[in-house]
Amino acid sequence: LQKLIRLLQATDDPLIQEQALITLSNSAAFSVNQDIIRNLDGLSVIGGMLSDSVPKVKEKALNALNNLSMNIKNQEEIQMYIMQVCRNVESAPLNSDLQLAALRLLTNMSVTSDYHHKMINSIPYFLHLLSEGTERTQIQVLKVLVNLSANPAMTKHLLRAQV
Repeated sequence: LQKLIRLLQATDDPLIQEQALITLSNSAAFSVNQDIIRNLDGLSVIGGMLSDSVPKVKEKALNALNNLSMNIKNQEEIQMYIMQVCRNVESAPLNSDLQLAALRLLTNMSVTSDYHHKMINSIPYFLHLLSEGTERTQIQVLKVLVNLSANPAMTKHLLRAQV
């Protein structure tokens, strides 16, 4: 895991980055690896890939963070990327794998109300996706909205959103 994280830091080759991110994502399926990746500063390395110009690299980074977000301590670090993930949802091509990967991460990060406030500005776009997205996109955005709606503090933001 340490070598994969170092490889991500050392290379600009998108194909190598994708493969390293896929491997890290698969490794994150095991809870012991989630802690190891965090302790090796892997979350910030992977999070840094969210600003990559290659959509597939961003997508793979989102998938890795999604798997890593199953851990509360990891969520505390991943939360710093929520607004950037929301921007990825809005700037990604409609119904793209990149958009869906970002929505899946937001779904996990919105299970508890701790980080809902970071998603407020994207609520109008989430609602837009309900009318414009494919069924897969609609289902994923509904998961985020259901999580947000479970928080009474979000009620006014959800009801006042301009669609």
